[in-house]
Amino acid sequence: MQNAVVLELRNISKYFPGVVALDQVNFQLKKGTTHVLCGENGAGKSTLMKIVDGLYSPDAGDIVINGEKTIIRSPVDARRHGIAMITQELSYIPDLTVEENIFLGRWPLKKGNCVDWKTIRRRTTELLQKEGLPYLPQTKLRSLSISDIQMIEIIKAVSEEAEVIIMDEPTSAITSNEVAHLFRKIEELKARGASIIYISHKMEEIFQIADEITILRDGKSIATRPVGDYTVKNVIELMVGRKMENQYPKETVPIPDDVILKVTGLSNPGVFEDIDFEVKKGEIVGFSGLMGAGRTEVMRALFGLDPYRSGQIEIRGEEMKIKNVKQSIDAGMVMLSEDRKRYGVVPLLSVSENTALASLEKFIYRGLWYKKKEQKTVRDICQSMGVKTPSMETKVFSLSGGNQQKVILGKWMIREPDILIADEPTRGIDVGAKSEIYRLMTDLVKQGKGIVMVSSELPELIGMCDRIYVMHDGKISGMLERKDFSQEAIMSLAVASKKGGYNETTMEHAINI
Repeated sequence: MQNAVVLELRNISKYFPGVVALDQVNFQLKKGTTHVLCGENGAGKSTLMKIVDGLYSPDAGDIVINGEKTIIRSPVDARRHGIAMITQELSYIPDLTVEENIFLGRWPLKKGNCVDWKTIRRRTTELLQKEGLPYLPQTKLRSLSISDIQMIEIIKAVSEEAEVIIMDEPTSAITSNEVAHLFRKIEELKARGASIIYISHKMEEIFQIADEITILRDGKSIATRPVGDYTVKNVIELMVGRKMENQYPKETVPIPDDVILKVTGLSNPGVFEDIDFEVKKGEIVGFSGLMGAGRTEVMRALFGLDPYRSGQIEIRGEEMKIKNVKQSIDAGMVMLSEDRKRYGVVPLLSVSENTALASLEKFIYRGLWYKKKEQKTVRDICQSMGVKTPSMETKVFSLSGGNQQKVILGKWMIREPDILIADEPTRGIDVGAKSEIYRLMTDLVKQGKGIVMVSSELPELIGMCDRIYVMHDGKISGMLERKDFSQEAIMSLAVASKKGGYNETTMEHAINI
């Protein structure tokens, strides 16, 4: 029966040491609908979904599936009940192939209980072709981008033909075309009777695909209504519990002529070529462009994660040959990576250990560990970053995405760098945490530091940057001063052809997305 309740959560509570993660939360999912779950980082959204997926057990409350009380003890148990989940922090094994990751834990067997690799290869090929994805089944995930891996996770969940599919920030790292493809897939799933729980901080997505919206705040369910009963403004206010007057706290900071970073002719043929730009003290310089334009690859080369073939990097007027991350850090240039799980934090270490990790020489020298000095430094920096954690010894994986990002920022600030490269600094974090990250960036430029900000969110770049460089096909296609900022101007450069023109249909689609 259409719109019958397929999943109900009754008075769900969950406690962690020193934290009430969920407090008697109620939630209903109807057949053939998309129910969006909104809330700030730390509101309890992911914790609630991990209970549905069997990763956590509730401390109180009931899970009801198709009218029957059910105990879900593990993700394997959840699959048996027709539940699949795409997690926010992607769960994949880098050294396994695409086909191995898609069928992990449910490999088909042939006689003698041997894995049926022929069937796995055939079914993976069919899935990839059906979804229009240009990957080979035998490609290792380590060689794919975060966008590619996100799409693999999506088709993995879809391939399980689950009746309930949980999507936790599924578009945080995929292109506009892939987003459109995902939304078409969601409509197909709903048409066959599947039900979607969708978590996102992107308001334009929420109002595009939601049938109902439930808002969580501080572990409690605040409101559940049909999407037509909400506006963007009241969704945000219900999420944060206050009015958001100034989303982008950009301040006019005097920018001297002191060039702190100058890049000339930086090239890695086939990836990016002839990259020229500069950053002054007290300046936020943005980098825009469509996925695959080469923005992240340039930043990784600057930070020493990837090589470059030619070109010159000058920091504070001195030429630097950056061949590894240590040389970049020693030169006073640090980076927030777009993939904080892979390159930003060590999940099983504590907040304190992660924060101190890049500056151990400040606390361990002459054969002694100056523990009290480390503890005070870490505590002070985390307080200044606004990190919300039960204690400094809390494992960092248990923090929200926004707080993990602030831990990474704190880790680098202990080193007192001159230049911060911020690659998608607000990916997967809520509007309240975004505002805090923007405030921290503003504080840094007021101290005379320079920031290079890569973002796929045009309003974010327009709201925070002093100048914006736009990349297309591995090259810088143009630079805009703040007085010339507009989404149209940025996108016309982002989709520019090699001859300098652009495809108007592509630009219009990209702006609308």
